[in-house]
Amino acid sequence: MDILTIIYERLMSNAYIREQAEGRIKFYEYPPTGEVNQPYIVIDPLDSGTPSDYADDNWLTYDALMQIDIWTLNRHTTRKLANEVRNVMWHELGFYQNDDVDEWDKETGIFRRALRFRGKLYRSDING
Repeated sequence: MDILTIIYERLMSNAYIREQAEGRIKFYEYPPTGEVNQPYIVIDPLDSGTPSDYADDNWLTYDALMQIDIWTLNRHTTRKLANEVRNVMWHELGFYQNDDVDEWDKETGIFRRALRFRGKLYRSDING
């Protein structure tokens, strides 16, 4: 199991996120502007991740920097989804948020939050 799948499954286990974005949580794939009529969530690794925290000549954790974008046509939905994503990443995966971009495109009416998270998964979590 890879880190993208782990994050996806944890996001889908959240009832609000699943209700709002099921079928529209993607890896790397940003929606065309004209197709944002329902919430989209994009999971995008910002680095390839690195083994870290060693013991007995073995790496124990995988350190990764991830960006999760939320695109909607409603500011309140964007904010609520961002809060739910933040809670999942922190409480369920132990990733901390280290950056946040909050944008609104006047021409398209799209609200976008780009949340960046850094965290480590233990090797047993990665190997499934």
